[in-house]
Amino acid sequence: MPLSWNDIKTRAAAFVNDWNDRAACAREEADAQTFQIDFFNIFGVDRKKAALFEEKVKLYKNRQTGLFGDEGEGGASGYIDCLWPGHILIEMKSPGKDMEKAYRQAKKYAFALDEKDFPKAILICDFVHFHYYDLLEDGKCCQFTLAELSQYIELFGDLAGYTKIEFKKLDSVNIEAAEKMGKLHDRLKEIGYSGHQLELYLVRLLFCLFADDTGIFDPPDMFIRYILERTGVDGSDLALHLQKIFEVLNKPKEKRLTTLDEQLAAFPYINGHLFEEALDTADFDRPMRDTLIECCTLDWSKISPAIFGAMFQSVMNAEERHDIGAHYTSEENILKLIHPLFLDGLRTEFNSIKKLSPAVRKERLAAFHTKLATLKFLDPACGCGNFLVISYRELRLLEMEVLEILLEANKALDIHSEIKVNVNQFYGIEIEEFPAQIAQSALWLVDHQMNMNVQERFGQYFIRIPLTASASIHCVNALTADWETVVPKTELSYILGNPPFLGSRIMNREQKKEVEKIFCGMKNYGDLDYVTCWYKKAALYIQNTNIETAFVSTNSICQGLQVSILWTELCNKYGIKINFAYQAFKWSNEARGKAAVHCVITGFSQIERRKKTLFISENSQKMPVKQTVKKINAYLLDGENIFIESRSKPLCAVPEMNFGNMPADGGLLLFSGEEKEIFLKEEPEAAPYIRPLLSAKEFLNGEERWCLWLVDVDPGTLRRGLKKVYERVRQVKEVRLNSARPQLAQSPHLFAQITQKAGTTFILIPSTSSERRLYIPMGFFTNGHIAHNSCHIITDAALYHFGVLMSTMHMAWTRTVCGRLELSYRYSKDIVYNNFPWPLPTDKQKAAVEAAAQAVLDVRARFPQSSLADLYDPVSMPPGLAKAHQKLDKAVEAAYGREFANDSERVAYLFELYQKLSGELFVDAKKRGKGRRL
Repeated sequence: MPLSWNDIKTRAAAFVNDWNDRAACAREEADAQTFQIDFFNIFGVDRKKAALFEEKVKLYKNRQTGLFGDEGEGGASGYIDCLWPGHILIEMKSPGKDMEKAYRQAKKYAFALDEKDFPKAILICDFVHFHYYDLLEDGKCCQFTLAELSQYIELFGDLAGYTKIEFKKLDSVNIEAAEKMGKLHDRLKEIGYSGHQLELYLVRLLFCLFADDTGIFDPPDMFIRYILERTGVDGSDLALHLQKIFEVLNKPKEKRLTTLDEQLAAFPYINGHLFEEALDTADFDRPMRDTLIECCTLDWSKISPAIFGAMFQSVMNAEERHDIGAHYTSEENILKLIHPLFLDGLRTEFNSIKKLSPAVRKERLAAFHTKLATLKFLDPACGCGNFLVISYRELRLLEMEVLEILLEANKALDIHSEIKVNVNQFYGIEIEEFPAQIAQSALWLVDHQMNMNVQERFGQYFIRIPLTASASIHCVNALTADWETVVPKTELSYILGNPPFLGSRIMNREQKKEVEKIFCGMKNYGDLDYVTCWYKKAALYIQNTNIETAFVSTNSICQGLQVSILWTELCNKYGIKINFAYQAFKWSNEARGKAAVHCVITGFSQIERRKKTLFISENSQKMPVKQTVKKINAYLLDGENIFIESRSKPLCAVPEMNFGNMPADGGLLLFSGEEKEIFLKEEPEAAPYIRPLLSAKEFLNGEERWCLWLVDVDPGTLRRGLKKVYERVRQVKEVRLNSARPQLAQSPHLFAQITQKAGTTFILIPSTSSERRLYIPMGFFTNGHIAHNSCHIITDAALYHFGVLMSTMHMAWTRTVCGRLELSYRYSKDIVYNNFPWPLPTDKQKAAVEAAAQAVLDVRARFPQSSLADLYDPVSMPPGLAKAHQKLDKAVEAAYGREFANDSERVAYLFELYQKLSGELFVDAKKRGKGRRL
């Protein structure tokens, strides 16, 4: 019987360790035979019984070419360093010698041998480098180093007595694997094998595919060999054989029947409950069998832990399959979270221990190692387990660094007894069964990947089969379950994850009920995103503990109205402190599709770190800047917590802001430029009632739009003199009668909401504007224009107000407190404008702001062919306009009484001023007997 692959790999690792230090200075004459004897010993081969050293071979001279090696005239002889007839020819060289020349020489020797002695492969080796030539595949060459021997050991399976089966491994697992598994899933579902049974069946197949390529199944490829050799090509008996394999994998070897087929008996006992449940036998046909074989021919050993879970969750949904990974968390983003949450702290501690004296270091390292093995992690929205998988991998890698130092100090340590970190330190909550099962299996698979890494680093083969430990993944609703039933909070170290991204307006009825229950009694909870439920549950769970938490979330929870609703509760009621944070960044992953989402990462706990880390996203396309700060507030800024709440009236004595005018007309009162011209040709008398309409789109892009503005129309004129206008108004009435607000049909000739005052100037602010712009473009208009409700307007506004609003001071405030649509600014009346702390300028300062504001308008007027989108694009902005804005910024800052170096200083000052002004209002209100929160 040949040695098991596990034994071969252990021997290979020992061989590498033994020769690693002396290979570079080895010599062909002195060390070649010892090296080769040790090499054959890897495979349990006695060189005396198999291989021949310095075997003489007679070469022939080709009559036509004059070269030796082909059959022809006799004459020359050569000596093969090592030959195992029919198996391998080895040519040894000293390090640094020409390997290609050695191969040409060895090839001559091989072709001069009798047919029965012709080797299957040639190995050229200089003790450090291996060049393996497969003569059965036209001399295909595989090159690797001594250190990499364990990874390529299966090339030499022939030496151990394993025969090659004719199938070819393709590229490592990728999205195609999910598509192939998806085909299998769809067909099984189509024939009626569905639900829980189908999901578990696929997870079992997935485990077998991985096990076949990673040494869990020994020898490798035993799963695909069994399918190819023992099942019919029509697929009719495949399900029965798979069922038998599953049964064997669930049974210890000592409990198996003695008559069990030898090929089945070779499968190991897995345990871990993966194969425990009895499933109905599935059914396969030829195409399904072919699909499974195609999956087997992929190389599963290098599967990415980050994409693994989402890839196979997508198998269950044919539509998702075309956009695999669009919404999964990439490894890059997972590392953004786990590094500041726990990994950086552990590495800092580890690095400080390494600097200690050897005697003290050994004791401290042992304690640190024990600490790693006692840490526990919970992902309460784990999905397919990506956060848990990457966290476990990083913890195991850190443990291996610790063990390298401990083993260096004590060579007698057995790696098998020293590895302590295990998957049972990880807990998850997932509402859907299939991803929960995937998460469980994914942690086993990454555990085995790490065990393979142990072999490479320590030269000892390490495997945890049968499975004795497993992650605790609970298939329940995280928002209704008690998290302490999953893991007691007295045992937990960290909570982490990526809860669902759902805005307050797109949740279903059941999700809205969950939000209501969790935020019961809180004002305005209906404006909160779904993800905030996990924040509240975590805040409750970590009370009176040292547990630290970090979530990836939509950026909206740290902007706009949600800040005061959510974080006032978390900080004031539950004592939550933000210890690290990433400001808004654009979502990215390695998949073909990418979710259009912008996120923040917030790390929080009840305990307050002395040093806090803030990753500032100065530009969403660039890497964030890491800063150490003393405080991080709910807006993810360096500063104390101040909550900007919704306010119905301005904080300062300035004109009020309103939405623009809302048509609610079904488009019947609106015209494009071309539509207006056609309409006026048919009814020229309507010209006095058509006004230019300013929606955000037209305003920013310089496009034309018009509307019927019938505020002062005489009823008789409308009914008898403007028949086409009258017909449109009649249709508006029908639209409104059939709408959710039929009362608007009482005045069908008017916009549903009119906010402009007649005869006044107004400032127009688009509700949404690109974050790329340094300034939100605003307009200063007379009453001849009609503002659309996609904009905000300030009537009775002066040039001074326009100047302050167009300044960097106001933009810094807006960027901080406004809501966002992805990263675009969403300007608001009640949060941004009404809470803005205005300066108290002198007459001279006010005049300077007005003059600078007029200069900005004057420069704009020089470019009549350019839209505001053109003028305020950061690339195409005219130098003159940029200079005019710089002067305006200085004038506005002078009105505040000081200069500022950057936006951080501006925001800090404005927050202080806001606190002062709102506090004064609060005191005044109390004096008036109207004590209320402002």
